[in-house]
Amino acid sequence: MSASLNLNPRQQRILWATVQHYVSTAEPVGSKVLAQEYNLQVSPATVRQVMGVLDKAGLLFQPHTSAGRVPSDGGYRLYVDHLIQPSKATAQQVGAQLSQTLDWDGWSMEALLRGAAQILATLSGYLTLITVPQTSTARIRHVHLALVGPDQILMVLLLNSLESQSMVVHLPHEADDEARDRDTLERELQILSNFLSTRLEGRSLTDIEHLDWGELGREFERYINGVRSAIQTFVRRSQSANPAPFVISGFAEVLRQPEFSELQHMQSIVNFLEGEQAQIWPLVFETVPGEQSNRQLRIWIGSENPLEPMQGCALVSSTYSREKIPVGSISVLGPTRMMYEDTIAVVEAAADYLSTNLNQLAGVPTGWD
Repeated sequence: MSASLNLNPRQQRILWATVQHYVSTAEPVGSKVLAQEYNLQVSPATVRQVMGVLDKAGLLFQPHTSAGRVPSDGGYRLYVDHLIQPSKATAQQVGAQLSQTLDWDGWSMEALLRGAAQILATLSGYLTLITVPQTSTARIRHVHLALVGPDQILMVLLLNSLESQSMVVHLPHEADDEARDRDTLERELQILSNFLSTRLEGRSLTDIEHLDWGELGREFERYINGVRSAIQTFVRRSQSANPAPFVISGFAEVLRQPEFSELQHMQSIVNFLEGEQAQIWPLVFETVPGEQSNRQLRIWIGSENPLEPMQGCALVSSTYSREKIPVGSISVLGPTRMMYEDTIAVVEAAADYLSTNLNQLAGVPTGWD
């Protein structure tokens, strides 16, 4: 924000103190309190004069004529971009809590994300929204074909996002089917499973349609059309899929904030989060043009948010990745009067934790339907 370049160190310090006080108390603050509580080493009159300058710059405002001042959305933006650093202590606490609580060997992906959301909501005191890994960005880990009937096989794609996709493939009936025993059919399916796993491992669902089927022997011709059709269906599913749903936690925590104490206000946010998740998705996941990082922190403050029901809130988001590809997002939603140092640390530490564990993941994905 260019305004930050025009603030001298004293003005920056007084803006910082004003935000700190308002975040802590939810009460407007005057010059005398700031001078006494934040060791500004200037008189209340000087603080009052600086606050007037910050008010004219649109960084502070008076909610009432006789009241002290509070930060504006622009004041919060300058504070976040230039006056603070994420809390290292909070980041360490988040990482330790997630590591001690979540069980990657025994829990499904849904359980892991719900557990993580609950921990982050408790630590931040705000709403936490985590998206499940996106199928369209996931990579194939393994293909399995299983016989379910004389003319039917089950094709299962296991993805590195801990999700699986499956489909029943119908095969053409052939005259010699009765003469072929089940062991022969299962042996052929195992060979075909190995062939597909080798050729498709590490490829995305949108990049698997072009296989050289000529490498297979003639005994596999009856499988090819059905399997190819199934692959095309998997591709269409991934391309037309709706954005992944959110796992949401923290309603009890955020109700403790005075901004959300009015039931009608809170109800409108709940309804929006439950019914309009497709609108929220671009705010928390879609990449920012020109940015190449595989993990992007995004912060929407008050009126910056294009979604009207959330314009009284602050939203802090970061993507988490698998193999350097963003597959989901972690977000914290609270009032603009947010403890940004802690919230940013919570979101970034959780994104690092999920990315690290997804990349180290070994074994067969289970549990997310």
